[in-house]
Amino acid sequence: MSAENDGRTSPEQQEAPANSEHLNIKVTDNNNEVFFKIKRSTKLEKLMNAFCERQGKSITSVRFLFDGTRVQPTDTPDALEMADGDSLEVHQEQVGGGLF
Repeated sequence: MSAENDGRTSPEQQEAPANSEHLNIKVTDNNNEVFFKIKRSTKLEKLMNAFCERQGKSITSVRFLFDGTRVQPTDTPDALEMADGDSLEVHQEQVGGGLF
């Protein structure tokens, strides 16, 4: 029986690292939700560019936030301690507000 149990746990153990290596991230603006599956070590610049291309937006006209903090293109999900199912918010970049 122990040989059977070892045979059953090995595939599960092999799947766990593969699942933990990738994250499903939801990117949402107020109108759209797009889901991405990325590696934990992938720079978020790749995800940000893909979202902007799909939505027809310029990367310089939007900002991405995770838990209220601005995401930099060089950040990775590991650096931000993101978990599977987390989401990034996309907001229109605003310039101005100077004093009179």
